[in-house]
Amino acid sequence: MANMPKRVKFRKQMRRAKKSHVKASRGNYVAFGEYGIQSLEGGWLGARQIEAGRIAATHFLRREGKIFIRVFPDKPISKKPLETRMGKGKAETEYWAAVVRPGTILFEIAGVPEGLAKEALARIAHKMPFKCRMVQRRHGV
Repeated sequence: MANMPKRVKFRKQMRRAKKSHVKASRGNYVAFGEYGIQSLEGGWLGARQIEAGRIAATHFLRREGKIFIRVFPDKPISKKPLETRMGKGKAETEYWAAVVRPGTILFEIAGVPEGLAKEALARIAHKMPFKCRMVQRRHGV
């Protein structure tokens, strides 16, 4: 089942301009796992796309290692039916999406060798609607 918030204060949100050129200042480094997948473009990442990436990685890793999902779809996206006249209010929520900026870490993997993690993250990247790259954790002193 796709992810969505349990409760929200307001059922519908404004669309807002997609600031796909503004780099992510939070959630832009590997924090939990050893390897991660980082978005190179910005946009909306739907709950079904996140779930598809999770299933692809879980299926490939055969329950080996641990997968961390770093994004959560908390933005309701509404869409009016085709050939509907103007007016009559805002449409109901069609799906939930996570707002992703360039540089955001989407998924992380821990407890598997680098080759296996690279292949699993490549399978996740195929499910994403924008370009991604694999990144490693930087160990500080």
